[in-house]
Amino acid sequence: MAEHSGKDVLSSDVEIKGTIKFQKELLIDGKVEGEINSDGALTVGENADIRAEVKTKSITIYGKVQGNITVSERCELKSKCTLQGDLKAARLIIEEGATFIGKSEVSSGMSVKAASSSRPEVVRHEESAKPAFAARG
Repeated sequence: MAEHSGKDVLSSDVEIKGTIKFQKELLIDGKVEGEINSDGALTVGENADIRAEVKTKSITIYGKVQGNITVSERCELKSKCTLQGDLKAARLIIEEGATFIGKSEVSSGMSVKAASSSRPEVVRHEESAKPAFAARG
């Protein structure tokens, strides 16, 4: 008998329109249109196509998300993902090759590393997160 790992899964053949609420961990690999609200951890799988407003504790994106994301802790954009929308997070990790079109607001909240002011950092991203080195005279 297989034990449940604690992570619920919406597989790639699932399509949902509406509001999704969950408690702990959810992996979405299908299509979602609407809203996603949780105090848990959301993983967006490689096959996922999400068109939703997302509010969670943390999110890791491997697939496609179109919509605004607000996370209280950590947002991780993996190398082949696409995020089109605005993002608010306490921590943001963007791997090389990730595509992010929108604006981000990263404010470290209580865990301040080397903050010189209390204003959150606001960055406008128009292209993919690949590094661009064009600083020649």
